[in-house]
Amino acid sequence: MNAGAKIKKIFSFGSEFVNYIERPEYLQRLFDLMGTPDIKIITGVRRSGKSELMKAFISKITEIQPDANIIFVDFFDLKYESLKEYHALYDYIEGRYAKGKQNYVFVDEVQLCEKFELAINSLHTSRKYDLYITGSNAFLLSSDLATLFTGRYIELHVFPFSFAEFCRYFADEKDTAKLFDEYVIKGGLAGSYEYRTDRDRTNYIRDVYDTIINRDLVTKYNLPDTTTLEHLADFMMDNVSSLTSPNNISDTLTANVVVTNHKTVGNYIKYLCDAFVFYGVRRYDIRGKKYLKTSVKYYLSDTGFRFARLGRRNLDYGRMYENIVCIELMRRGYEVYVGKLYQKEVDFVAIRGNEKVYIQVSDDITRQETFEREYDPLLKIKDAYPKLILANTRHETYDFEGIKIHDLANWLLEKD
Repeated sequence: MNAGAKIKKIFSFGSEFVNYIERPEYLQRLFDLMGTPDIKIITGVRRSGKSELMKAFISKITEIQPDANIIFVDFFDLKYESLKEYHALYDYIEGRYAKGKQNYVFVDEVQLCEKFELAINSLHTSRKYDLYITGSNAFLLSSDLATLFTGRYIELHVFPFSFAEFCRYFADEKDTAKLFDEYVIKGGLAGSYEYRTDRDRTNYIRDVYDTIINRDLVTKYNLPDTTTLEHLADFMMDNVSSLTSPNNISDTLTANVVVTNHKTVGNYIKYLCDAFVFYGVRRYDIRGKKYLKTSVKYYLSDTGFRFARLGRRNLDYGRMYENIVCIELMRRGYEVYVGKLYQKEVDFVAIRGNEKVYIQVSDDITRQETFEREYDPLLKIKDAYPKLILANTRHETYDFEGIKIHDLANWLLEKD
């Protein structure tokens, strides 16, 4: 039996006062990587559960390998305050090495140690440890990993709770439609679920968002102020799933008394994506089978940010549903693109290995003209890959001209 098969219960969030739920997919991924010579780096937007995942993994290792030597440093714990310098961190770990045993090193919030990369690289070079680290996304951006770490590393990206995880957390509620409506608004930052009122829950999410914008990115990039960045992020939230470019965004912001230029906008969009607030999705020419560089769609890492920041202003549920599907496809391991076919658009072309699937997302397809608008581009695609329409049908899956029509909430709950 492999290590992953021995998993009994994996806890991802909470204390004795709140619910626990399983996150076995992420934990299984860590088990798959266990013992490889790479530095395992757990990344993701703030409060997505990176630290709790690490602790759950440690707990499982102690069950499966009781003789393993586990060296754990949590820089949010004052007990490790003296290690916030790379020589001290290195000496502490080396001093706890156990010859003849499997040695695991876990460092949480590693960025709080000055020049941490020098200690981690040296430990990795010794080939004595199985290394796992997490840290603030301001210091462990995907774009920086190759510069920070001289050896091989593998990035495990953690997303906020999926709808399936949300349903498991609130298992006492059996009405899937009601749960889905709540998930769209509350999002997947599970720390917010601990609060009893919408006001407190919203404040929690807003505080997480403000920390990323006003502290993480300001610290990382030494920004003179955040006015332009805040207005840009608000604009992108309001225009989720719209094709955009730095030029047209800068023109719009300037017209609304936020004077900027396309270069600044382009840089700030990159910062927001590097911090996992947004994900950019490129276009894919279905007929020509090639990727297009012009214009990109941006999707929020979690819809909870949108409602905490902007409320229901200019709300378009169709856009929110499209956002949720995009992140779910990424969560399931697909590369996601926006499809272009002649002058028409397919919401998503999702590719994973030899798989490809075409997806349209809609709020309501009960009106015939809306349904035709969604299925028409799919019928024009001549290959044999699966074609789906995801909408709030509240019905079982059915078939139309070879296109599978799924209820959106049910699709989100399905396994691959």
